[in-house]
Amino acid sequence: MTGRAPTIDQECVEGYLFATPPLRLLLFRRPPERGGIWVPVSGKVEPEDADFEAALRRELSEETGLERPRRVVDLDWSVEFAHAGGRWRLHAFAVEVEPGFVPRLSAEHDAAAWVDPEDAEGRLSYDDNRAAVRRLAAGPGRDAEVD
Repeated sequence: MTGRAPTIDQECVEGYLFATPPLRLLLFRRPPERGGIWVPVSGKVEPEDADFEAALRRELSEETGLERPRRVVDLDWSVEFAHAGGRWRLHAFAVEVEPGFVPRLSAEHDAAAWVDPEDAEGRLSYDDNRAAVRRLAAGPGRDAEVD
């Protein structure tokens, strides 16, 4: 007998902005009223989004002003979690930008910082964020050891 997979109530995306060489990631800090934590760009997939990448590109534009990344790579990494009485799933992408890209911050963030992967892992609050950074640091499209 096989179990039925839980229903996903909300699909979400997150984008880890990076530039090379050397590998640097651009993280964003939420304002105090939103926890004051460091995060990648993230958001909900909306009904009008054609797919996960379209949702990510919309979030990139809204949160950073980024319209034309060098490339977007699916990190083939997702995590499911309980949130607001439902089940959500988050899909991670690597987003290559020009070195030194300066984001236009939205009201969702009060700061941004370019950091190396080790510093990114130290700043990020959630295990799944740290795992996605390790996956990105191993190289988009290559497997990384994740917990």
